[in-house]
Amino acid sequence: MKKLFTLSLSLFSALWINAQEVSINSWTADNGNGTYTNPLLYDEFSDPDIIRVGDDYYLAGTTMHSVPGLVILHSKDLVNWENISYCFDRFDFNDDAFSLKNGKEIYGQGIWAPCIRYANGQFYLFSNINGKGLQCYTSKDIHGPWVHHNMQGKIYDLGVLFDDDGKIYAIHGYGEVHCTELKPDMSGPVEGTDKVIIPEGSSVGEGHHMYKINGMYYLISTDYKPNGRTLCSRSKNIWGPYEQCVISADETFGYHAVGLTEWKGRIVPDGTKFKIGAEDKDATACTNIHQGGIVQTQKGDWYALLMMDFHSVGRTVTLAPITWKDGWPMLGLEGNLGRAPRTWLKPDIPGTENIKPYVAYERNEDFNGKKLGRVWQWNHNPDDTKWALKGGRLQLQTMPADQLMWARNSLTQRVVGPRSVYTVELFTNKLKDGDVAGIGNINVPCSWLGVVKEGKNVKLRCFEQLSNDTIDYDALNIIGGNGKMDHLYLQVVGDWDNNIMHYAVSGDGVNFQQVGHKMKLSYQLTTFQGSRITLFAFNKNKVNGGIAEFDNFTCKELDADRSGNIPLGKEIRIINLATGKPMIALPHGLMYDTDVKDQSALTKFKVIDKGNGKVILQCSDGRYVFVSGMGLPGDVRLTNDESKAEVFMWQDYLNKEFMLMSMRTHTYIGKSPTTGSPYSMDYKGADPGRRNGAVFVWQE
Repeated sequence: MKKLFTLSLSLFSALWINAQEVSINSWTADNGNGTYTNPLLYDEFSDPDIIRVGDDYYLAGTTMHSVPGLVILHSKDLVNWENISYCFDRFDFNDDAFSLKNGKEIYGQGIWAPCIRYANGQFYLFSNINGKGLQCYTSKDIHGPWVHHNMQGKIYDLGVLFDDDGKIYAIHGYGEVHCTELKPDMSGPVEGTDKVIIPEGSSVGEGHHMYKINGMYYLISTDYKPNGRTLCSRSKNIWGPYEQCVISADETFGYHAVGLTEWKGRIVPDGTKFKIGAEDKDATACTNIHQGGIVQTQKGDWYALLMMDFHSVGRTVTLAPITWKDGWPMLGLEGNLGRAPRTWLKPDIPGTENIKPYVAYERNEDFNGKKLGRVWQWNHNPDDTKWALKGGRLQLQTMPADQLMWARNSLTQRVVGPRSVYTVELFTNKLKDGDVAGIGNINVPCSWLGVVKEGKNVKLRCFEQLSNDTIDYDALNIIGGNGKMDHLYLQVVGDWDNNIMHYAVSGDGVNFQQVGHKMKLSYQLTTFQGSRITLFAFNKNKVNGGIAEFDNFTCKELDADRSGNIPLGKEIRIINLATGKPMIALPHGLMYDTDVKDQSALTKFKVIDKGNGKVILQCSDGRYVFVSGMGLPGDVRLTNDESKAEVFMWQDYLNKEFMLMSMRTHTYIGKSPTTGSPYSMDYKGADPGRRNGAVFVWQE
């Protein structure tokens, strides 16, 4: 079946972002000095796929059960992105599960792992919906309208290739990889064409992306057994045989896996026993960069855009250069293939030299317009008769629900890391008996802060599902004044990198008081999303109730300004995170470590700016750090000749943490925390716990 969707009919505005006018108050990967720092977005953007059409790059990502669905971003330089389209406003299946009705849901089973392509003068976006099969959306304009083709068939996590002979192939399956020809009208697979092209036992996983490059077929896939890595399979024939090569492994940028939620069931009643598993800070697990697409620039350079798990933020997208080696598209740089720099030079793309840093979304919302900002998504299909933008406020009419996860018309945003604070005004004078309204975190387990109306009484309540903790507060003591709760300010304070958040409340929007305790966060595979801020309203008495009104939603990012993260021109001490010991320039002529109390001049280094994020280090006694030989232990030495100084690309790991990557060998300075050997420059990157001896923190 086909249905036509026009986004202009929805209540979501385009909110085009003028890159020259945006003040940077949100994470942007663009450092403003000719470099970028991963991730490209510090909010969830999973299963990315990338194409270039002329001078324009388009990135598609998973949206699961959230609508509008299938998000598309646009860029000119592969670093700065803006949200320009969704493929559909609402799921168009006559199934209660898509709308959180009658005890049915599609958490983590909506639409996921898209493949975006451009052929025959139009855009194609393929994806899967659990229980509904393969879906395709087509449009001649990336902004829509999009035509929906329900192709059905058990094809998911696919890559699609429009071959030179006009045939269209879908590559899919885990372990045993299949190739199936698709009909040109997108009505379904061509019967009888499905064939195994890579048998089980070849260590190939899923999340396929197929390309034909110089007559050779390249299949980029990801695998997670026993841990995450990215593979390439290649063949001269679409049907095989294929040979394989791992093209990236172990690149985590120093992030470890977050503890997974443990419980029985899916969306379960409050009071269910939950547990957040222990974190293994030294394990790569599946958190490394993996699953995504590759793209060639106008000048012939290649880049990979892969996702990575960023703790409770969820999965988001990274950018890595590709170096072709023996016919394989290896991630990384010559001398350190298979790993990727967290900070690197922006792609050399003609016409992008003067692009200023900008952000993908406007997160703040005053609700004064006729349409919601493009950053917002509903949790499942909403009932469009039960919400409105009226009088400069968002109105949510309550509908029956037992708890937050079953509350219809919950409006959500992805949280943005590393730390952010969300504040919203709530007006409660139109609520009725049994109504619950406020701000929360949609995840498993969930939590919320809001008001509960029982008869004529209005309570302030904080709820945490993990511990089944419900705390009611006396309004007079919390918000002051006359203690009335008809107008209050609710706040979420999130340290997403460290998987912690808490709630706060205020009566004047200035003086906030924490309510509840600090809550532990996790990731899990039921919603298959990270933490999500939500504005919600429901009725616990199983009736349609009153109206909750929200206004002036703001997001303040505490780490958005990274302009001072490189201490250029400053004299600093360099502390090894693995041992806590300062680096010292020995009189003997090499780099070692010393006692934590050593404040001597030989532990102080000036960071000299060499442009484009590059630096050299000069000890207080005038000598420069240089590297001789093969960079083995003892090869990191000192010289009086500035021309011999090793030039490093400063790798920004935030919070004054950093790595030093040689621009010559693309390997890193480090020192073993256990062997006693002096500093070397043969490290490939950080380990997940940042304690292999190659990650530092600087002190003034």
